[in-house]
Amino acid sequence: MTYFLLGIPAAFCLAASLMPFIPIAHGIFRMFDFCRLQIAAIATFLLILTAVLLPSNLYSLTFIGMSLGTIAIQLYYIIRFTPLWPKQSVNHDSDQQNAATFSLLVCNVKQGNEDHSRLARLIERRDPDIIILMETDQTWLNSLATVLDPYEHKVSCPQDNSYGMHLVSRLKMLSGDIKLLLNEEIPSFHCRFEIGDGHNFDMISIHPEPPIPHHDTIGRDAEILLAGELATKRERPMIVTGDLNDVAWSETTRRFLRISRLLDPRQGRGMYNTFDARIPFLRWPLDHIFHSQEFELVSISREPSVGSDHFPMFYEFSLVYENGNSLPDKPTEDDLEDAKSLIGTENGRSRKPVGENWED
Repeated sequence: MTYFLLGIPAAFCLAASLMPFIPIAHGIFRMFDFCRLQIAAIATFLLILTAVLLPSNLYSLTFIGMSLGTIAIQLYYIIRFTPLWPKQSVNHDSDQQNAATFSLLVCNVKQGNEDHSRLARLIERRDPDIIILMETDQTWLNSLATVLDPYEHKVSCPQDNSYGMHLVSRLKMLSGDIKLLLNEEIPSFHCRFEIGDGHNFDMISIHPEPPIPHHDTIGRDAEILLAGELATKRERPMIVTGDLNDVAWSETTRRFLRISRLLDPRQGRGMYNTFDARIPFLRWPLDHIFHSQEFELVSISREPSVGSDHFPMFYEFSLVYENGNSLPDKPTEDDLEDAKSLIGTENGRSRKPVGENWED
């Protein structure tokens, strides 16, 4: 009985670790990308139990081998989001006198979350220069009017399908466009801001579809990669942010970084798991910010819960242009071809977004 109780979970953990290697854009395979930390923790627990409870024989050695294989695979992906890995984006040097520094608060509010006051208090406390909110309907905007109205510049697209977005800024907004990249019901924001002595930077905010086990992930993957392609055409410093519904270590996100040549400030610092805020053991990094090499990171923090299933994230950046940031690897031919294929496939489909009726 002990062999069964240890062997089956060890085999499952190894299988779950191998599933994401299957190159099929479908939720049944992509879902195991999310829980790498949890799978590694379970495999470590099984490894210890096997060593303690079972005698040394072929069965126990097999179970130990499966657990070690699982841990090795998971560490390959998650170790870069620990202090054991070199930082991809450098810390801001406070001695730089001419640096232009600004802050952002990014939050998926959860459309059905009725506790609007908690987010309002967070905004008042943090007082960010730019606020990007996702899953906002008109009820949310009405409830936050008191704290958001003082911001002079805004882009707003409230919707009732969990894909609404709202952005406000005290930085001068030179342009703010709402674009429907691949789905007519999923907006994205494309803005240009002025900061400091006439310096400009661009920002793309996206909220692609979530992966679910019975549906393909082509829409999500294609939108993320399309944002990466847009970043390659940038003429100014750029930031891409939002609830990407993808984890920081997935193949899609890593491909995005190679294509866009943007940096992930979490690498070498921490995972900053933002979802699910309601379940401590089931958390992973879904809310992201990526930046071009002209920025340095001043601070990054996960904020307390505001009643949503996502934690808010607060960032401070400095636009310095020249620093010691190290760029990601260049994209391979496979990266470019796969991105083109996914974007072309999704662009040719006409359908409702996944998850738009979750609040019903």
